Amino acid sequence: MEQTTILSRIENYEKLGFGLFLHWGLYSLLESGEWIQSLRKIPREEYAKLKEQFTAEEFDPAAIVQLAQQAGMKYIVLTTRHHDGFSLYDTRGLCDFDAPHSAAKRDLIKEYADACHAAGMKMCFYHTTLDWYQDSFNNNFPEYLKYLRDSIEILCTDYGEVTGFWFDGHWSKPDSDWEDDKLYGVIRKHQPEAIIINNSGIHALGQAGHPEIDCVTFEQSDVLPTRWNGKGKFRASELCMTINNHWGIGKDFKYRSIPQLISILTGCRKARANFLLNVGPDGSGKMPDYEKAMLQKVGQWTKMNQEALYDVDPVAAVCSGADFLLKKNNRYYYFAQNISSTSSDFLSSKISSNEIRSILGLKETVK
Repeated sequence: MEQTTILSRIENYEKLGFGLFLHWGLYSLLESGEWIQSLRKIPREEYAKLKEQFTAEEFDPAAIVQLAQQAGMKYIVLTTRHHDGFSLYDTRGLCDFDAPHSAAKRDLIKEYADACHAAGMKMCFYHTTLDWYQDSFNNNFPEYLKYLRDSIEILCTDYGEVTGFWFDGHWSKPDSDWEDDKLYGVIRKHQPEAIIINNSGIHALGQAGHPEIDCVTFEQSDVLPTRWNGKGKFRASELCMTINNHWGIGKDFKYRSIPQLISILTGCRKARANFLLNVGPDGSGKMPDYEKAMLQKVGQWTKMNQEALYDVDPVAAVCSGADFLLKKNNRYYYFAQNISSTSSDFLSSKISSNEIRSILGLKETVK
């Protein structure tokens, strides 16, 4: 593949800006996060019985795509298989621990793919690389890696154009040979334009790893992503973050606020990084009401400011405080943080920052 094509692929991914992450699977039935099988030490055979309750009767991918569009999101990443080993797609005989063999009796990833393609939404697949269900993961690793590659080949060939593959789990065996050349080779063979991401985990923010990696990750990071430093292969950056304290749906009340989400989104765009915001649908596949309302509210803001969010470039200028500039063509966009209320400040006297703000280092004349 020509280098110009690689650069174009990665730059196009950077332009997307804002995406929806969806963690959904058998664990959603228990509403205690996606690691519940491991944390509660639920025996594999007992956990596997959850597929008999997994009807997915409320899963409406067309409505989810519409919600993402309302929020100003340009792509969606859905968990095709998480660490519990259960696949939302038809594994074509590789394993019967999948959605067609559950109470849902259908290929849920096909429904998701069809909805994304119909609406022009960029579609990405999350796929675990570790697996609590397959014995071979611990007993015969080369055999497991063949199973993993065969699984990815199904996703590459049966669901149309895939914008990206989002892997997660290499950190579980840091000293093992994951045969990444073979894994990524499957993608390059069938989906040569797909972005390849392999989550480096919360303890290795921004690390790139294999040369085929197109985008580095900043999972749940309090430090906003930085852009490519000019060394080595050009890569995009992406901050993935939960809307509350769980990736899969959980019974907690610690939600991020709408101002926080907007601030994180703009902070990512300052470095031309993407913000991938996660929501966990419930066990039936329904989007929770509170999260749905939050996304719609954030969408009101992104709609007003869409010109300044997507295909924009950072500007090497020093602004007051946390303020910053972005540029698109010949137009600058000034992001002013912590401005005063537009209504009476009688009840919000602690919020006051109407001072004159300066910009240093801007060499062009602005009118």
